[in-house]
Amino acid sequence: LGPQIHVSAPDPHPCAPAPSRIDLPWPDGLPDGGRHGFTPEHRARLEAALPEIAGLVVGNRAAGAARVGTPRPADDGGAQPPRRILVLGTEELMYAPLRIAQALEASLGDTASVRFSTTTRSPVLPVDDPGYAIRSRITFPAHDNPADGPGDRYAYNVAGAGFDTIIAVVDSAGDTPELHAPGGLLDVLGAHADEILLAVIPSYAPESPMPEPLRGPAFSSYDPEDVGWLLQDLSGVELEAPTEEREEAIQSGGAHYAESLPVEYQPSEQYQALYTAALDASADRIARAVGAVTETVLAERSPRPVLVSLARAGTPVGVLMRRWARYAHGLDLPHYAVSIVRGRGIDPVALRWLAAHHDPADVVFVDGWTGKGAITRELAAALEEFPGFDPRIAVLADPGHCVETFGTRDDFLIPSACLNSTVSGLVSRTVLRSDLVGPDDFHGAKFYRELAGADVSRAFVDAVTARFGAVEADVRRDAKEFAGADRTPTWAGWDAVERISEEYGIHDVNLVKPGVGETTRVLLRRVPWKILAQRGAGADLNHVRLLAEQRGVPVEEVDGLPYSCVGLIHPRYTRGATGADGKAVAK
Repeated sequence: LGPQIHVSAPDPHPCAPAPSRIDLPWPDGLPDGGRHGFTPEHRARLEAALPEIAGLVVGNRAAGAARVGTPRPADDGGAQPPRRILVLGTEELMYAPLRIAQALEASLGDTASVRFSTTTRSPVLPVDDPGYAIRSRITFPAHDNPADGPGDRYAYNVAGAGFDTIIAVVDSAGDTPELHAPGGLLDVLGAHADEILLAVIPSYAPESPMPEPLRGPAFSSYDPEDVGWLLQDLSGVELEAPTEEREEAIQSGGAHYAESLPVEYQPSEQYQALYTAALDASADRIARAVGAVTETVLAERSPRPVLVSLARAGTPVGVLMRRWARYAHGLDLPHYAVSIVRGRGIDPVALRWLAAHHDPADVVFVDGWTGKGAITRELAAALEEFPGFDPRIAVLADPGHCVETFGTRDDFLIPSACLNSTVSGLVSRTVLRSDLVGPDDFHGAKFYRELAGADVSRAFVDAVTARFGAVEADVRRDAKEFAGADRTPTWAGWDAVERISEEYGIHDVNLVKPGVGETTRVLLRRVPWKILAQRGAGADLNHVRLLAEQRGVPVEEVDGLPYSCVGLIHPRYTRGATGADGKAVAK
């Protein structure tokens, strides 16, 4: 007779053994082979783990079956033939089972004959002929939820090969009900061996490659070492709209304020002169506050903190704190800028990047100033899902009494609050929109290269840095005083905002913007209703008065404000005034 075609061998085990299962001690995060990329470091980790893996397999005892590798009973001549063991991979899961087979062979020596093969989706004609490579075939349905749908799978040269033990190696994603079902792989293997062992390794889920920080001059006008922006560049996307149109779109569609950008305010010569005068007058005061807050951070938070500023108001402050640490202590601190959005929280991809590159305990979040403390609360709530990060913000000025780490609690003009991108590295506000920002993307922002002629970002930090020497003694006194003071937040600013909201019939604290910085933002970006100014406030409010005059907004002098001024937005007078969730407040 000629060669015979065998689809499968006769069933030598009418009572197929129940498979036993073991979870292999696979090293965390180790790929199972080259399909996921396999480096020399991965190889070294696998080599170190294989003896334990082989030992666990050898020591396994299935119910009613001999221990893997136990010699067969002696034949009539007294010899003990080695047990025949097959390590069976599953399709592309080949490298890990092959290495396990090699480790078993080394462990068992002459007591076992170890073979390796793998299942496949490729059909091959089996021919039972000694000179033919494929002698037999078993067929079973796919069990790993393949993307191309269900179908038959095959294992060759298993049937009729006389194996005592078959070790089927699958990853956890392939350990499905279909694998164990009647007619499934484990069921059909049971017809061809005394013992079936299912060995499971964790499925490898490669992490999406993280984006890298953007740096100047490609993104922002700061020096590259001053700050790394954990943002994506959306400079080519049209996001700006006139203030009224933008707010109408927010209101009519329930859109979030972070889904678009206001048109960048271009200061007049008169306003630019006010900024220059304010910087000349306050450079020492700012330098002193920068030194005090940095010294407090170094003493109380970490000797080598990772500064993470909240873009973009916090970024000039982060740059200055980094410069103070270098000036006073010779430290070269890392500094990054991240996005935080009211109602949406802080950028989770940025947090994952920080956790992958630094100890979260060393991260210190930095902002420019506090108003009523909304962002302080937003950050604390967002970080509840990210253990290890400290939610306490360090700010230059804390007039709202919302934080415990600050340079001053005075509400004075910080010149960087006077301008927008032209004092913040030419970077826009941050953007969070689902069609632009995916689950593995940083939040976005734009780099306004076209405004380079009006940029004062580096000039601002250079002017303040130049005053470090003049304020060094004052900083030492302030730091010593802060160390012994009770700096517990009282949230006095929040109480004042609630009172103003009720007194002026607004009934929404999110439409009350306290402090010089927040009032300036109202005048630059929003459709303001009126400005409340502390009676007798001096030159710190010159730019506020000028902006209010240009926009036709009344300035009302009042007594008893804990701030120098407060900007009010009223939903009856504006479109798109935004509430706690960042969306429009109903009229």
